[in-house]
Amino acid sequence: MVLETYYKAPYNKGGFLNKNAIDKQAERLIKHFDVRTPSIETKARSLSGGNQQKAIIAREIDKNPDLLIAAQPTRGLDVGAIEFVQKQLIAQRDQGKAVLLISFELDEIMNVSDRIAVIYEGQIVGEVLPEETNDQELGLMMAGSKRTGGTA
Repeated sequence: MVLETYYKAPYNKGGFLNKNAIDKQAERLIKHFDVRTPSIETKARSLSGGNQQKAIIAREIDKNPDLLIAAQPTRGLDVGAIEFVQKQLIAQRDQGKAVLLISFELDEIMNVSDRIAVIYEGQIVGEVLPEETNDQELGLMMAGSKRTGGTA
């Protein structure tokens, strides 16, 4: 849970890891992000894929970034975990953070996004608002059709 910050205070004192601070951080993030683990000592590689994802999301959101890039954040998660992760992304957006969601799941894109940009062969072929588009129009853009305006 402190993989990218272990060398900073309060997790490091004089070049030595502060296990108490690390444990408190792990407990806090595990509880808040509902990471299912037998204990804070369990290695991440021993967790299910979904709980590994939740742990990564917890760690990254906790760093309070101005920009959060989420690539396939709900892949392999169960329905409850998907809803939880999507709510976390929306909460970041609502706090004024920029969230770039990269996903193959159209439902996820439609439910979480403020704006949708479709890229085909390295070029943006269209940018739409979720409430002004539909699956058919997005599918056409994903196949390379440029958006000409209005909803398809």
